[in-house]
Amino acid sequence: MEEILTAAFETEDKEVLLDELMKLYGQEVLQLVYSYVKDKTLAEDLTQDIFVKCYKSLDTFNGKSKLKTWLWRIAMNHCKDFLRSWYNKNVVFNGDKEHISNASISKVEEAVLQKDEDDQLIHSIMMLPMKYREVIYLFYYEELPIKEIADLTGTGENTVKTRLRRAKELLKVKLEES
Repeated sequence: MEEILTAAFETEDKEVLLDELMKLYGQEVLQLVYSYVKDKTLAEDLTQDIFVKCYKSLDTFNGKSKLKTWLWRIAMNHCKDFLRSWYNKNVVFNGDKEHISNASISKVEEAVLQKDEDDQLIHSIMMLPMKYREVIYLFYYEELPIKEIADLTGTGENTVKTRLRRAKELLKVKLEES
């Protein structure tokens, strides 16, 4: 995959590179965004915004990290910015997050949580605070090493380890309650 992107990057054709990025990582970015916003339509809109932002920023990519890591960083920052935005807090209706039923879990959510068929676990993970949910997603579903997660989240490796441990403890309590 990276070879295709490298070849496209060397041609300096931004449209070709963006097209390849979207083909290779579009679904994964959508899943990552969904893990933040928990709304399929909103996740699709934000994913488009992320690729537009990526297109505009291609000249700033310096090759210090993998292109995928760079794209993930843009996506994560964009999601966090959106969640902090006035628009999200005042205009977007998020519904009552406490009443998400197992029957309402969509196919997108199942894809985000990949091979996990346990609806209760999915529900519990999605109810975790953002800082725990993102490390769980990146570690277990994207299978990123702790060092890369630390780079992506802008925290230390020990912080990532602590958040993973704490997330597992919270999940255990939630699952024992239900």
